[in-house]
Amino acid sequence: MTKKFAENAIDRRLFLKHTAVAGAALGLMGRGLAQQQPTADQLVRGKNPKLVVLSSRPIVMESTLELLASERITSKANLFIRNNIDLPGLNTTEPNVQPRWEIEVTGLVDKPFKITVEELSRLPQTEVTTVLQCSGNGRTFFNPRPSGNPWTYGGIGQVVWRGVLLKTLLEAKGVKLDPRARFITMNASTQGGALPYEKSFPISVMEYNSAMIALGMNGEPLPAVHGGPARLVAAGTFGAPNVKWISKIEFAAGESTGSEQVPRYRVPILPGWNLPILPTEPGSRYNYTLENSRSNWGANINSFILSPLPGSTVKGRIVEVRGVAWNDGLVPIESIEVSVNGGTSWRKAIIEGNDGKFGWYRWVSPQLLAPGEYEVMARATDAVGRTQPLNGNIWWNERGYEWNGVMRVKFRVT
Repeated sequence: MTKKFAENAIDRRLFLKHTAVAGAALGLMGRGLAQQQPTADQLVRGKNPKLVVLSSRPIVMESTLELLASERITSKANLFIRNNIDLPGLNTTEPNVQPRWEIEVTGLVDKPFKITVEELSRLPQTEVTTVLQCSGNGRTFFNPRPSGNPWTYGGIGQVVWRGVLLKTLLEAKGVKLDPRARFITMNASTQGGALPYEKSFPISVMEYNSAMIALGMNGEPLPAVHGGPARLVAAGTFGAPNVKWISKIEFAAGESTGSEQVPRYRVPILPGWNLPILPTEPGSRYNYTLENSRSNWGANINSFILSPLPGSTVKGRIVEVRGVAWNDGLVPIESIEVSVNGGTSWRKAIIEGNDGKFGWYRWVSPQLLAPGEYEVMARATDAVGRTQPLNGNIWWNERGYEWNGVMRVKFRVT
């Protein structure tokens, strides 16, 4: 049975339950009887225990290649979590149903207003399938390893969102934007004593990235731990600015100057440019400002090999190498190439289809392989020539964001 949360209140019973679980685990550790932190399902009700816990507070956990390969749409049980704040009582995959949850829309608009989740649910709804990814995904592959949670490949998933487009909301309310508005700044709720969390997007996401207030995920109300009852979603972007538990949207002339916008979640750029990452010396420090860096907005092009899995043994001489590729959705991905000889030669894979311009591109590459040890590599290229570097470390940055180096998988054929 779907459990409803009390309107605008903390589910004290669930909060105490999970606090007790975490407290018990910490107590055992203190007595030397346990060496590991709680499992994913102990920290978040409804999560698959196979998820890898990277942090207990705030909750951070990643999926696995095996789980990602097991389903086309990533279920709420298998979807990663990267929370920057803790809202007590919401560490569950059950929906957080709060019809009277209120969102304020303010800033450079002619008529500021507030709207509830119930009112939003009566407006025209849009559904979009997107790849959701933490911008730190792949951080452990940088050398030397940057600071932050040690993500491998599992900070990602493909999700179907349902909600109200921001442009639809403004039209429905008869609200006009001031010509000076260039950014959208979102604030998360601070209920239960949560720390403030504020992020900005360029206003162009309204037009090009299907920016919406999402109320649903994968055909059901938004799970509590994934931002329910309402969150911001902009397709084709990294996860950090897709603010969960959204309470305010402000249209502004400039991006936020809060700590979550700068210096966090930024990569170096050449002065006067907004797209390229400025190569930095591995192991060096960088003084991040609004002028010499950019926020992690649009997702970069990338691809994963989902079969064979690393370290696996495959029978038969015809080996199907399978995987997914994705980018920011602004242009199509045109090719995925696969190499089984260290990059000496590459063969184009067959693109079997995609789940919309913001979703996975599914591909397969049949290989005739004699028995032996192999290392397979895959790289994607899109319509404007963006591709993956053979050596992802060329874009080393001290916070370990936006890794998209060519993936390499070692396996055996018998």
